[in-house]
Amino acid sequence: MHAKDILIEGYSRIREEVHAVVEGLDPDELNARPAGDANSITWLVWHLTRVQDDHMADAFGLDQVWLAQEWEKRFGLGLPRLDTGYGHSSAKVAKVRVDSADLLTGYYDDVHEQTLGALRSVAAKDLERIVDENWDPPVTLGVRLVSVLSDDLQHAGQAAYVRGLLQSAAS
Repeated sequence: MHAKDILIEGYSRIREEVHAVVEGLDPDELNARPAGDANSITWLVWHLTRVQDDHMADAFGLDQVWLAQEWEKRFGLGLPRLDTGYGHSSAKVAKVRVDSADLLTGYYDDVHEQTLGALRSVAAKDLERIVDENWDPPVTLGVRLVSVLSDDLQHAGQAAYVRGLLQSAAS
């Protein structure tokens, strides 16, 4: 199995988790914050998708799906156009709301398709290419891809935890 096939498998698991965590939830459940400043399922899924979109576009020289396919307009969050949620205050987290799960999964699926297209083009030697010189040591494509994969799975797990909290509170 080639490294790109392992990465494709890993990123496909993110998609499975995103769909599972939002399936059957109404807007109140998606946007609920289980405690004061806690993140909602909406914010967690939006953020993991924005990070994947931003980082993959940068690493592969692509346009962000958020802007190119006008997801920014469809969400209408009133945040800066390139905002990914990194460092959000509680007030900014509160701005990230949706009217349906379809908005979250639609954006995620479009990012996922762009991600898979990029990953299919990866050769083993590409994984050593430096994509970010702002770190010491500089970040290679391979490290960036694993970093995004890890971060996204963590946020998907957090969203699943919030879903569990909401469901147990409703019981």
